[in-house]
Amino acid sequence: MNDLVKVKRALLSVSDKTGIVDFAKGLVNFKIELISTGGTARVLSTAGIKVLGVSSITGFPEMMDGRVKTLHPAIHGALLARRDNPSHIRQIKEQGIELIDLVAVNLYPFAQVVAKRRTTLEEAIENIDIGGPSMVRSAAKNFQSVTIIVNPAKYKEVLGELKENQGALSLKTRKRLAVEAFSHTAEYDKMIHNYLKKALR
Repeated sequence: MNDLVKVKRALLSVSDKTGIVDFAKGLVNFKIELISTGGTARVLSTAGIKVLGVSSITGFPEMMDGRVKTLHPAIHGALLARRDNPSHIRQIKEQGIELIDLVAVNLYPFAQVVAKRRTTLEEAIENIDIGGPSMVRSAAKNFQSVTIIVNPAKYKEVLGELKENQGALSLKTRKRLAVEAFSHTAEYDKMIHNYLKKALR
């Protein structure tokens, strides 16, 4: 497989909005189509950035106060399809699914919420991210073709490499960011485990 992968579509869904507008503008400069969810989509649209809502991709509205929005084959099929597997490519074409090449996701601020003295169990549970870690893991699993970014501090670096490679990212970068992504979800789950172990006694 080619070391460089051209980025054509990106999904942005971030709890921490730090730098996301500038990052999105940078992606648009490379003619990358943007997909986004709820609050992130509103921030980008307000900044004058053209973005497709996830609902327009999945054909379903965001449901249950945002509990269900990205858990759909149109998202995960687009992330998990192996580009070097003709059967995978045939199947997504049959289902009208378009590939997603880059994902920028950071998760609900569980640690910050439970650190507050008066946080209720219900508040803590509502800040357990489900769709975010699922997208992170799908993108990271398919690092051969997909770039996953979980840290806003990496936006500038990624834009720099896109400029250097005329809109493409290297396998070396995708591998490194995938490892960081799995570390991120592991730490997130550990925080949830530690909290619930005490709270659900």
